[in-house]
Amino acid sequence: MGYQVDAPFEPAGDQPKAIEKLVDGFNNGMDSQTLLGVTGSGKTNTVSWVLEELETPTLVIAHNKTLAAQLYDEFRSLFPDAAVEYFVSYYDYYQPEAYVESSDTYIGKDASINEQIQKLRHSATNALLTRDDVIVVASVSAIYGLGDPEHYTDLAVEINSDDQLSRRDLLDQLVGIQYERNDEDFQPGRFRVRGDTVDIYPMYAREAIRISFWGDEIDSIKTFKPLENEIIEERDTVLIHPASHYSTPQEQLEAAIDQIRDDLDERIEYFEEQGDAVAAQRIKERTEFDIEMMKEAGYCSGIENYAVYLSDREHGDAPYTLLDYFPDEFLTVIDESHQTIPQIKGQYAGDRSRKESLVENGFRLPTAFDNRPLRFEEFEQRVDSRLYVSATPGDYERKDSDQVVEQIVRPTYLVDPSIEIRETEGQVDDLVGTIKDRAAADERTLVTTLSTEMAENLTEFLEEAGIQAAYMHHETDTLERHEIVQRLRKGEIDVIVGINLLREGLDIPEVSLVAILEADQQGFLRSETALVQTMGRAARNQNGHVILYADERTDAMDAAIEETRRRREIQQGYNEEHGTEPKTIEKEITDSDLQFEEDTVATSDADSIEDEIEVLREKMQEAADNLNFEKAAMYRDRIEELRDEHTKEA
Repeated sequence: MGYQVDAPFEPAGDQPKAIEKLVDGFNNGMDSQTLLGVTGSGKTNTVSWVLEELETPTLVIAHNKTLAAQLYDEFRSLFPDAAVEYFVSYYDYYQPEAYVESSDTYIGKDASINEQIQKLRHSATNALLTRDDVIVVASVSAIYGLGDPEHYTDLAVEINSDDQLSRRDLLDQLVGIQYERNDEDFQPGRFRVRGDTVDIYPMYAREAIRISFWGDEIDSIKTFKPLENEIIEERDTVLIHPASHYSTPQEQLEAAIDQIRDDLDERIEYFEEQGDAVAAQRIKERTEFDIEMMKEAGYCSGIENYAVYLSDREHGDAPYTLLDYFPDEFLTVIDESHQTIPQIKGQYAGDRSRKESLVENGFRLPTAFDNRPLRFEEFEQRVDSRLYVSATPGDYERKDSDQVVEQIVRPTYLVDPSIEIRETEGQVDDLVGTIKDRAAADERTLVTTLSTEMAENLTEFLEEAGIQAAYMHHETDTLERHEIVQRLRKGEIDVIVGINLLREGLDIPEVSLVAILEADQQGFLRSETALVQTMGRAARNQNGHVILYADERTDAMDAAIEETRRRREIQQGYNEEHGTEPKTIEKEITDSDLQFEEDTVATSDADSIEDEIEVLREKMQEAADNLNFEKAAMYRDRIEELRDEHTKEA
């Protein structure tokens, strides 16, 4: 088993107590628990030590791709011997199919598939079916429809070195599980033939397989590195899973086509009875085209809309998802649960609304409704043991949990920031002086506002007052956010002004001051949860302090202040009792953090925008190959920016 944690430190602060309570809870039959860990308390490490004790397949769900990528990197580092996998949407760009009745506008599906992430998705399902020590880090893509796991397992091609198998039979089997022959461009999901040798690149693997034949017998089975063409080892047997999660046995595919034809006839009759000849003709042409594609190639574009026909499900049944590839008993860790749970709850309604217009206007058969995410109650039924992780768990997690385990004392023994309320009159001038004091001590500041306009105007005012400032909001792309944070950390700027700085994933130990303007306003950004999370941005510095600019004290403010003070008292009490000293986190600005800026500067010497884009494209691909998806996204954003500039110049 690979559930041994490889960490350069031992549990500290509240971590040992939290680990013990959570492990005992699950071992004693608890179904759900919550780890309430304050910002900077090492919640991911605590979860890792819990997994080490439980030794169970685990699904970790995050509320966005960026957080999922960060968790994936952390778990891969902590569990070097386990199968740590990554399962998110494989679209770099996705415009779903839609129809706008008011303007009679049909929008076709437009998507750009990231082949590296597609490969990782297959790696995840393959690992779940072949190993016991699996940790899958996923986004909410985990609750969206996926092919039947029984078909995925049953269609796997097993090849043994002593098999009586002709080359032609092997090729037929590979085509049957949707591998494509390409003798020139050898990529995952493809095979090539060279004389009596067949090379196969499994959809989910880093290495390829070479099958050598002697007549109708297998002479040898070897694995090799595709790029170097270097043999790794000789094998007695290999198992090759399908290249598509929607691969279907031929007899079931034929039965599915018959069902589709029957439902198509019913739908045409329905539209004709409604007097809608256009919709009747539309559904007839579109569906018959898909049927012909399935007959010829075994699949069609949008085959997921026919998934219910390709399995043993009935209309209305829950779709197969990643959850169905897990064994009967597994642990689900829901990270940042106060954001992830609401996101899981909201997926079904949005998907249903879009498809209703497509179905009612003849663009899709009603079975398109069965290609959907799980309803929340279906998700609840399919997850086994659950561990919610958050600094501010919501009501749902608290009610659902058999136990809430607090992790208040940090391994660094840092305490939560001190808090004060200041009047709004003269708040900008007051803020200027406070920021300058922090800058003089080589410390940084974060300021939150409630609007984009105010963030930009305040930044301009601060700069006029001699303060190096930058703003960050939803229109700031990935590259700019990264560069702004790095400049703040290096002291090139003193303050970042933003709206919702929570979503940026900021982890900046140099920040000792958080200032919240209009703290007494009602709404999501000034809720108790948002205030606690925002104030926690100053908890990585021993001089952490929060200023709330407000003329009144709202219930949310009172609750957030009380909770932060409660935690602070616990932390201070622990330090006094154990003689521990809080110390600002030392987080090196590593070469990898700065490498992107250097790369961007280097491309400025390119002969043209086209050359610069090509250089960036290569670096984007390299980052993706190295599983550094956040960095790859930065290169992607820069490429789009250059294209926009080029279009304007043209």
